[in-house]
Amino acid sequence: MNRRFLLVLLSSVSTAVLFLFLIVLFPGESGSFGLKLMGLRIKQGNNTFSALHRKLLHGTTMKEPNRLPGEKCTKADIVINQGATRPLPTGISTYTVEIMNICFTGCDISGIHLNCGWFSSARLINPKTFRRLHYNDCLVNDGKLLINGGTVSFQYANTFLYPLSVSRVICS
Repeated sequence: MNRRFLLVLLSSVSTAVLFLFLIVLFPGESGSFGLKLMGLRIKQGNNTFSALHRKLLHGTTMKEPNRLPGEKCTKADIVINQGATRPLPTGISTYTVEIMNICFTGCDISGIHLNCGWFSSARLINPKTFRRLHYNDCLVNDGKLLINGGTVSFQYANTFLYPLSVSRVICS
């Protein structure tokens, strides 16, 4: 009888904790406690790309970045999203990084370099996907083309999250 009661109590508490976690993670509009998954829809010609499972740009409406006349793309067309994932068995924190090309003009981008400090990882990362060249200079996708709507992702392990930001790109 006591085991059944504890099992029901534990199940109820874990459900409540999960619900509160979802409320904090997806607060909804105007600070309300509604659950709203944020999505991204990009329409190009007859094609519509959707990424409802990703939390992009923190729920802000996507706007085309300010461009100079004749400019095909900017570093603002590359979005970096990263978050914590399950730690290694040794207890070292791990993080998943997604680097996305969201260019509104349909451009493909290559030569993506990030500001990354002294980036290092206890988990091996394929150097063709992401590597540090020098202090505060990391190369994405071996410098190769990241097509419009494309994503490069990898996981790294370190005791803290590295702040990553785009330093320069080449428009193709």
